[in-house]
Order: sequence, then structure tokens, then C-alpha cells
Amino acid sequence: MGIGSAIQQYILMPRDGLRDKAMLDPLLHPDRQPKLLSAMLRAQPKNKEPKRVTGQIKVIDSVHEDGMKLAELTPEAIFNLRSTLPGVRVVPVIHYRTADRRYFVESVFSRAGKASGDLEISVRCRSTGAPLPGATVVAFTNFAEREGATGTTDKMGTVRLFPSRNSISLERLLIYPPHGYWGFSSKDARVSSGDKFTLQPIDLARDDLLRDLYGHSEMSAGTGVVIGVIDTGVANTHPDLQLMSARNMVTGEKPNDDRTSGDHGTHVAGIVASRGTAPTGLRGLAPGVTLRSYRVFGIGKETATNYDIAKAIDQAVADGCHLINLSLGSDTRDFALEASINDAYRSGTLSICATGNDYRKPVLFPAAFQEVLAVSALGQEGTFPVDSVEAFDVADPHASSNKNRFIGAFSNIGQEVALTAPGVGIISTAPQQDCAVMSGTSMACPAVTGCLAKALGEEPNLLSIPADSNRTEAFIRTALRKAVQQGFGVALEGHGLME
Repeated sequence: MGIGSAIQQYILMPRDGLRDKAMLDPLLHPDRQPKLLSAMLRAQPKNKEPKRVTGQIKVIDSVHEDGMKLAELTPEAIFNLRSTLPGVRVVPVIHYRTADRRYFVESVFSRAGKASGDLEISVRCRSTGAPLPGATVVAFTNFAEREGATGTTDKMGTVRLFPSRNSISLERLLIYPPHGYWGFSSKDARVSSGDKFTLQPIDLARDDLLRDLYGHSEMSAGTGVVIGVIDTGVANTHPDLQLMSARNMVTGEKPNDDRTSGDHGTHVAGIVASRGTAPTGLRGLAPGVTLRSYRVFGIGKETATNYDIAKAIDQAVADGCHLINLSLGSDTRDFALEASINDAYRSGTLSICATGNDYRKPVLFPAAFQEVLAVSALGQEGTFPVDSVEAFDVADPHASSNKNRFIGAFSNIGQEVALTAPGVGIISTAPQQDCAVMSGTSMACPAVTGCLAKALGEEPNLLSIPADSNRTEAFIRTALRKAVQQGFGVALEGHGLME
């Protein structure tokens, strides 16, 4: 048979937990050359002789010598492993995406995707009229079916969509901004070639929802707490961010290779721990924390594997992180990541996870695991421009505690939700010493991480608890004790908003 075409990557791990002597077998040592598993007999259809099969296994990487491994296997190798190494589990490689709202809206076109065309529009700065390159225009002709077109403005701030059309009726027009600007939205719009749309610059002197709720933390807030951000990487040259370490956990890349756009990870990190001062900089919720970055998204990649995430969690625990921020998700249950998060829990490290942005669908993994704090995204009208993209995130019900508050329309919900936090129209740090607006449960997740870190910094006795499950449970009790329900119902907000 064509073995080469049948080879796939899998994760090999113990039947229970993360480390076991079964993983020390010589077959599971990383090696450049594939190893041949001993042949075994496979039953054939009635009246035929049993068939002797072999299989190849190549171990690519290992978290620990006696722990989880990434390997390439043939189907025969998987079959043979059941008898050769019965204490080893074979689980699939699962891919995770960041949990920011933009990805979902841009990726759900059923028939039309990025396209060129004859309808040309331009995007400009509202205050200066200058063209804005790098703005993503998403034009829905049918929002329910996710039909339409999308493109990115060129250096002149223009984009061309819809071939053979000079004018078109749109159900929704969304313009996601380059760094430094709010986006734009319009509903039931007639758009024609030559139309110009303007974006409002971000004013750091005006508070977004995060600062409106929590104010501007003291620079020492969160001192003593170690935070691990497992994400796309953090721009360590941003003046408002101070990283203790930045590790590349992507299999196949050099560990010290920190090349990454890091927009998402940099934004997440800034919500937790940026150290600037308005109106020229940004202040996070816990600027005094020790911040560690673990990049799990490969260069130019939109997804991260469960193996790399699990490896990053293991490293974060080894580095003494009290809290891990996971602003990413998948709809597939994942035994590898579940085992890693459970191990972190038993080691005194709490994982805080985004519920996902699939517009009220079930909570994604890893947020759906019981051993984490799952966070939905809160918004508040009046904290973002009325014509910004965030206007489309407003959804019923509104909070009984504040009629302007809502759970973002994109936010996934369910019984797993533990808390809600600001996640609509959040301003934070971006690469190239910039700032940016993003929305999503990706932003709500670090709001809880930062808020909890600030609380733990004020209760150093909790940090002195031995690093085991008792410490993790103390962290959880602290977070939930400080939460106040807003009147949305538990499926949307869990225990509520940390105050």
C-alpha cells in the first residue's frame, strides 16, 4: 500500500495522566528515522488467512522523556500499538483558533471569499482624511447565510469588490480597522463605486469599557503573581509591556525564534499587564505581575495544535505561573489538552479560558472543561462609537443592573460559563508600539486574568499556599467571591462580573 500518503500526526500519551514509564519504551524516543513496529496478525474476512501487518512510527517531539509525544504513524502502527504498547493512548492532533470575534465573521462566507471586482470604495481617517491601508472590509449581501465578499484596502485606502457591479445593496457592511482606529458598521446600506467611509482614531484619553469598569490600576497591582499568556506571541518591544520571558513552543520552529505579528497575543497581554499612562499609553488591570509569553501559533499560521498548547501549559507550570490565559478554542473535545489542564490544576495553576465567538453556540474547549474558569464577553453601550463594528455586537437581554450592558452577540454561552468580563470594544496594546480595538471572548478572558491577579496581589497569603489543587481552588473561590451577577442569567454570565 502507499504508506507515505497514509502517515498522519498523532499525540501519544499515557492512558492516565501525563507521565508514565510506558512512555520510556525505545520505540517512543525521538528519532529522525521511522521505526518499524513489530508485525502482528490482523483477522481477515471469513475463509481467508490472517494478514501480517507492520507499521511505521516516527517520534517528532516529546514534552518529557516519560510524557506526551508528537509522532507520525501509519494506520498499521496505530493498530499494532494496541498490543505492543497497551499503556499508550493515541489521540488526534486538534487545531485551535484565537477567540476574537473578527475571525468568525471573516471566515464564514459560504460561497464568496476574498475577491476583486468593479465596486471600488475607499476608507479614510475621519480626522485627517488620509487613506487607511490595511482595513478589512466585510460586505454581506445575506448575513444569515454568510454570503458576500471581503477584501483589504491597499496603500491608497481602496478595495474592489463584487465583479460586474458598480452598486449593490448590503445587509451589513463591516470595516475592521488597522491599528489606531475604531471600525465602522452600517446596516441595510446601498453602496456604490466611489463611496468613502471614515474611521475614528482611538483617543487614549477616553476610557473604554475595561477602564470604565475598573479604572486605572496602580503600577504595583498584581505584584507577586506570575501570568502565562499562551497565544500568538507578544511584541516584546512595545513600550507599555514588560515581559519576563518569551518562549516559542511551536514544534518545528527554533525555540528562540520570536518572529511573530503577535497582534492577538499582544492585545491580550496588554489587557492584563500593560504599564503605560494615558493619554499617551495604556494601563492594564495588573501592571505589577510577572508576565510570561508562550507562542503556540506558528509563523503565518491561523491555528495552534493541542500538542504545542499542552507543551506550553507544561512549561508555564514549570515556570511557576499562578494563572494561565487561554484565549483560544475548538469545538472538538480534546483528551490531550484536558490532561494538561488537569495536571496544571493539580500543580496549583489555574487556567482561564475564552468561551468562543460562534454567536451563542455551545462553549468551546478548553473553556468547557470543569477545571477552568470559562469567560463570556460583556459589552456596554456608550463605551464605543455608535457607528463602530461593536454596534452589531449589541444583543438582548440587557442587564437588570444596568440597561446599557449586554452579553456580546458573538459570545458562546452555556452552563460551563463561570464569569463574564469586558469583551466588546476593548483598547489594548498592538505590535509596532501601537494600540488597537478588538472584541471577543479573547478579550474578556484576560480581563478576568488581570482582575484576579490584582485581587491575588492584595492577598499574598493565597500565593503562599503550597502549589497543589488546594491553591487552585483558593484562586477559583477568590474569583467567584468577587463576582456580582448582572441579571443576564447563569448561561450567559455564570457567577457574574468581578468587581
